[in-house]
Amino acid sequence: MSKQIKQMEMDALKDTFKGVRDLVILSVTGLTSQADNQLRLGLRKKNIRLQMVKNSLARRVFGDLGLTSEHLVEGPTVLAWGAGSLAELSRELDAQVKDLVKKNAKLKEAFKVKGAIVEGQQVSFEQALKMPTRQEAIASIVAQILGPASQIASQLTAAASQVASQIESIAEKKPEEAAAPAETPAPPAAG
Repeated sequence: MSKQIKQMEMDALKDTFKGVRDLVILSVTGLTSQADNQLRLGLRKKNIRLQMVKNSLARRVFGDLGLTSEHLVEGPTVLAWGAGSLAELSRELDAQVKDLVKKNAKLKEAFKVKGAIVEGQQVSFEQALKMPTRQEAIASIVAQILGPASQIASQLTAAASQVASQIESIAEKKPEEAAAPAETPAPPAAG
């Protein structure tokens, strides 16, 4: 392959992966054309793309883009990217692959997940599956904020409601009950 063609391919890879910070790296061998088509169609519905890359070019491009991919770009390499987060990408990819394997058990050996890259850093696929999605992370943060805030609000209102209930109980007393202790009879005179 001439240097010009390699440079053109590297430029195309740089353009493709310019803004990509989360991706899953797979090794796919022995996949039938029908299974490949089913996989790509299923992933495309979720806005996930797959692309087979030449390892030497991918290493150079990833190095230029600041993506850590040590030992991931070896052997047959397919990159998957898209979706809202790495967690969504990993979960959907895992579900699609399991669905294909369920339909055809021979495809179990066709897929090997090498790892994942999140925000430019290498992580295992298991970690990527356990990561929260964007919505889950936001919900967790909101819950962490609201928990202490609700405790503070309840503590502030508790003291005020206690004082209010005491004032209310004093106001509800009958006027003669309030005056009765003041009219205590005088002790008899000794004498």
